[in-house]
Amino acid sequence: MGLDNPIHIAFLLILLLLVFGAKRLPEMGRSLGDGMRGFKDAISGDAPATSHPMAQPTLVAQPQTQEAAATVQQVPVQQVSAQHVPVQQVPAPVQVQQVPAPVQVLPTPQPVMEKLPA
Repeated sequence: MGLDNPIHIAFLLILLLLVFGAKRLPEMGRSLGDGMRGFKDAISGDAPATSHPMAQPTLVAQPQTQEAAATVQQVPVQQVSAQHVPVQQVPAPVQVQQVPAPVQVLPTPQPVMEKLPA
């Protein structure tokens, strides 16, 4: 009843082909293989061996206009020393006494012994 029967595997492959289509299945297999390879490399500690290295992005400086330079303002920084910082007093923890909940005793129902008319 598992996947040991070849007919079950063929049925699953046909179902996958119908659901995802012939165009999407190779992409899914490729991404699954890349993920498994990356996981194996991460576990073993090896450097990732990629066939197509990614280019590093570069930053390009843009010239600053006079209008943008005029909008920049100098803001004075206020220095705060440790002796001027107020210390908040934290109240002591409150001890809570646990009281057991009251137990309510319910009467047990007594079976009714009636004789039914015959």
